Amino acid sequence: MLAIVGTVPDQAFPLVSGRVTLEKEDLSIEGKSVSVNRGTPALLAAVVKACEVLGDQGVTGFLVGDIGLGNGSRKLYRYLTENLPAMAVHTMAFHYLQPDVDWHNKIVFAVEAMEQKPVMIADAGFMYAAKMSGQAGFYDLFTPDAGELAFLADETAPHPFYTRGFILHDNNTVEDLIHRAYHHENGASYLLVKGMADHVANAGGVIATVDAPAVAAMEAMGGTGDTLTGIATALVGTGMAIPRAAKLAAKTNRLAGFYADPTPATQIIDVIREIPRALAQVLNEDDTK
Repeated sequence: MLAIVGTVPDQAFPLVSGRVTLEKEDLSIEGKSVSVNRGTPALLAAVVKACEVLGDQGVTGFLVGDIGLGNGSRKLYRYLTENLPAMAVHTMAFHYLQPDVDWHNKIVFAVEAMEQKPVMIADAGFMYAAKMSGQAGFYDLFTPDAGELAFLADETAPHPFYTRGFILHDNNTVEDLIHRAYHHENGASYLLVKGMADHVANAGGVIATVDAPAVAAMEAMGGTGDTLTGIATALVGTGMAIPRAAKLAAKTNRLAGFYADPTPATQIIDVIREIPRALAQVLNEDDTK
């Protein structure tokens, strides 16, 4: 099972788990419909579209409504701690959940109780919780943007709000922040850092950099980081090595944006529709097989 865990910005949305499909501009899961705009729905839609090329992996979503108050996140945390040990999951991506160190650690214990540990991917709020709990090394891949990377690089910050100013300063390059994050044991086995140029790295330093095609309009479009994480998750779910998957995901996400030919009115679903075309081309051109 390839599993995606996250929230939708609707307080009334119930906790659901099940197979996810994409119907035009909406996700469908257990009879519920979710609009694809950004956040976890965009990540899930990117996984589904990537699997059109990679083969059906049976994408399972674990979703709940949460508008930032944390009630929905705690319901989902509790559900997972009670049910994960009995599940067979090969790849698991955690996305927007309210950071909660205690609940995060209970998830770690639940995963450790599984018959086989899945490949663990974290972005957004769950990546924050992993770092705040001192459990970054439990994960195989983090997918931060530059600001989130600065939080990982600050060994004293208990929350992103308290990332120290000198670390956020432009004089600190992505390479410097990557080194600092690993030096203080706040990095997963691999990092895929999203930005003007995307960086794939591990504790040894930068493995690959992807900066083309460069589509300026994508920098201001909400959801492009979510789609990048989704594509990477789908590729990792095939058994592909994480460094290669991260690099190909970065290329695919950029190419999908190029094919979408975005304007200020373009929505993330327009980029998501181009993922199969872009991914097929990137895989065909890949020389790292």
